[in-house]
Amino acid sequence: MPEEGSKTSFIKELGEMVRIVIISLLIVLPIRFFVAQPFIVRGASMDPSFRDGEYLVIDELSYRLGIPEREQVIVFRYPRDPQQFFIKRIIGLPGEAVIISNGGISIRKGNEPPMKLDETYLSPGLRTGPDITVELGLGEYFVLGDNRGNSSDSRVWGTLRSDLIIGRAIVRLWPPQRLSIF
Repeated sequence: MPEEGSKTSFIKELGEMVRIVIISLLIVLPIRFFVAQPFIVRGASMDPSFRDGEYLVIDELSYRLGIPEREQVIVFRYPRDPQQFFIKRIIGLPGEAVIISNGGISIRKGNEPPMKLDETYLSPGLRTGPDITVELGLGEYFVLGDNRGNSSDSRVWGTLRSDLIIGRAIVRLWPPQRLSIF
């Protein structure tokens, strides 16, 4: 027959475990749903910057407090199927014109002369096509994959509405040899 003291001890330990689980959930769940979430890269559209199978942490809070900036890598809901998530790099911002010409990209703001982008994150010799000019409205972004030949992006399906943006990549956790903070 078990002793009364061991029953009391077991109940206390069980109560302590339940308390720890509840406190952990109260801390982790809000962070997961409102601050950061995991994301696994699928496909080669962002090579060499991000490779298939890499595990990233996405910051969801920054864009609630501020606006996306050019060259940031973002995760968003695909405009043609919001159940899918894509990862791309912001090239054009609301109110700008994105000009793709002769393999390069220039940005024009209002009546100012176009500014050529220096895309150091691309593989050497990579060219962007086809030649197009896209005027961005309020709340619209132009996004491209870093692997331009293997990317379904704004050149294919048009501009990205700001309400589809989930957040920006802040940390690469896997694989360990490519661990980095952005």
